[in-house]
Amino acid sequence: MSTKKELSAKQREELLQLLKVRFEKNKTRHKGIEWDKVEAKLKGSKKLWSLNAMEQTGGEPDVVGYDKKTGEYIFYDCSAESPKERRSFCYDKKALDSRKENKPKNNVLDAAEEMGIELLTEEQYRELQQLGAFDLKTSSWIQTPADIRKLGGALFCDRRYDTVFLYHNGAESYYAARGFRGSLRV
Repeated sequence: MSTKKELSAKQREELLQLLKVRFEKNKTRHKGIEWDKVEAKLKGSKKLWSLNAMEQTGGEPDVVGYDKKTGEYIFYDCSAESPKERRSFCYDKKALDSRKENKPKNNVLDAAEEMGIELLTEEQYRELQQLGAFDLKTSSWIQTPADIRKLGGALFCDRRYDTVFLYHNGAESYYAARGFRGSLRV
């Protein structure tokens, strides 16, 4: 992933085309939303870099809603499993710093911030699961309330047995099958 937060004209065009194909292929995720309006909003946005970061790390971002109050389109990572390049991260910097051995390569909160996206909340994760079956083999860290994090814990979710489950783990833990999903408003 590039360190500069700008895309070339060619990269922007390729990303817009990829997003359009995904949008058309998954119409049930965004009923009542027209691609032309989304595209017009995206063309003038600096947030294309963040959408590209979502894409490059395996998130397969797609439009999942529109906020009438703010006029923003809402994108979530819609990959079938937790984004491949965002797995094996502990929850936050404090958790990463607490590990003496076998440190993961990054932490979820810093990675999301670097990408310019927000970690999904439990509510958003459950909304995503209404649009399809996600994380059938993996799991995804979600935003953790401060009182739980203060005690050393962090939350994650997955879908098994056609049910969304919410779990807890030590924030310093990391697993090859656990990543994180993000959201972006444009």
